[in-house]
Amino acid sequence: MSDSPVEFASLLCSRLCHDLLSPVGAMNNGIELLADEQDPDMRERVIELLADSARASADRLKFFRLAFGAGGGFGETLDANEVKAAVEGLVRGNARIALGWMVEMPAIPKTAAKVLLNLVMVAFDALVRGGRLDVGVEGGEVVVRAEGPRIVLDAEIREVLAAGRGPVTSRTSAVWLTRRLADDAGGSLGLADGEEGVLLLGATLPA
Repeated sequence: MSDSPVEFASLLCSRLCHDLLSPVGAMNNGIELLADEQDPDMRERVIELLADSARASADRLKFFRLAFGAGGGFGETLDANEVKAAVEGLVRGNARIALGWMVEMPAIPKTAAKVLLNLVMVAFDALVRGGRLDVGVEGGEVVVRAEGPRIVLDAEIREVLAAGRGPVTSRTSAVWLTRRLADDAGGSLGLADGEEGVLLLGATLPA
């Protein structure tokens, strides 16, 4: 991981900007179309697309706020419903992915919540053809399971998660943050994908 906090922060910001570019760009295109379109039915369709893009942008921002920022205040825990809402907002952007939320505790330790959200993002991105995403937390154990017809996990992201080595880039910055959070808490990360069509990500964190 980079020794320069400023350099690492810039890489993480680049990742966030990249992920927000698509829905924000869609809003910009929609506004341009709306300015020129006169047909009422087409205008209604463009407005629907604008609403979808605005919702996707808001969902991403809420997710990033909890996953990377100081969202949820400065307490030691995050409300489990707030974490669930963030995950639901991310998954809502892909109708081909079903979410299973298996968290019974009312509050999640903040470090565990941030690790969970970042592992969810990795698993979500890996489900390139859709599938199912199951999320569980119990005690100090965080588990994220992705299952689908095709799973693609970037080789550099795999290396960071599995072995704690590899380049620090905008693409890997989020998983480097995840590893740093786990390491600083005295915990560990795990990855298993030996079963066809299944990716299992997890973390063990001291209570």
